[in-house]
Amino acid sequence: MFPRLFTLLQFTRIALVFTAISNGWASMLLQNWALQKQGRPPSLSVAYVVAMTVVSICLYAFGMSLNDLIDRRRDTQIAPGRPLPSGRISVRMGHVICALFGLLALAAGVWMVVLHPGQRMSIVILAWTIGLIIVYDFAGKYLVAPGLIVLGLIRFFHATIAAPTLEFPWQAILLLVHVTLLSTVCYQLEGKRPRLSLRHWVWVIGGLVLVVGGLLAWLVYQRGGPVWATLWITRGLLPVAAAIVTFIGLAITIRFQARDDRAAGRSLMLYGLLWLIVYDASFAYGFVGWRQAVMILALLPMSMIAVQAMRAWGQFVEYSTKPQYQRAR
Repeated sequence: MFPRLFTLLQFTRIALVFTAISNGWASMLLQNWALQKQGRPPSLSVAYVVAMTVVSICLYAFGMSLNDLIDRRRDTQIAPGRPLPSGRISVRMGHVICALFGLLALAAGVWMVVLHPGQRMSIVILAWTIGLIIVYDFAGKYLVAPGLIVLGLIRFFHATIAAPTLEFPWQAILLLVHVTLLSTVCYQLEGKRPRLSLRHWVWVIGGLVLVVGGLLAWLVYQRGGPVWATLWITRGLLPVAAAIVTFIGLAITIRFQARDDRAAGRSLMLYGLLWLIVYDASFAYGFVGWRQAVMILALLPMSMIAVQAMRAWGQFVEYSTKPQYQRAR
């Protein structure tokens, strides 16, 4: 059972699923906090937390398994130890697993709406997020700049599933900006094809400015009142600002300590994704409470342990696989 379980976990790249869980938890906590500040009924319960957690896990697993299904021929050349190229999971079973996670995510989304009928938009946003994942896996990652922005939008909309009214917008916006810029920088460091040009950078940064600026303008116009109060620009953002500055320092350190650009890109992508948990914890600390922040931050060591465990398992599979010999010509 253990080899089969680890093969499934490797196929869905589940080690980093804690970042998705963290995003979902933080969005729920911030939405509930903002509603209470406005004197409106909260939207948080144990069942709702469980439902959003299931959505986060299944969405992540759906996206990762779909990506492996689409890239299985390429992985045969560059990553033969992956579950599909190695034959440890058949293509048919891969399709079954992928579809099952997608359906489970939708079912959990329906459960969320049943628990809180006032947030019916949650299921619409969930379906839209699944659509973005499909678009990215089939076409977006080959379009360079648009694909990089879609990656950020997937994180953005995932965070809004539990907060469809965006009562507190900054967490989802930071996820959008961080994931987009992180993916762009790592794309260039790893030397992926086609190479990034100045035009690509202009498209990425311009797209972010357009999306974020348009969203903030729409929120201010819709809600009215002072901008500072409408957008929750308070001292609670200081821990978030500290987390951003700290990550910039970490990124610079990784870049100059890595043996080459490719190694720097891979390390930066890993730590950049793990840092999403730190962002979520800093939002919780600044606006909700330190206990909630500690609860979210506890996901960080869990994710790091999972990453190391999956790496060790991958090496074990690689070393235990019988070598295949080809007849000399």
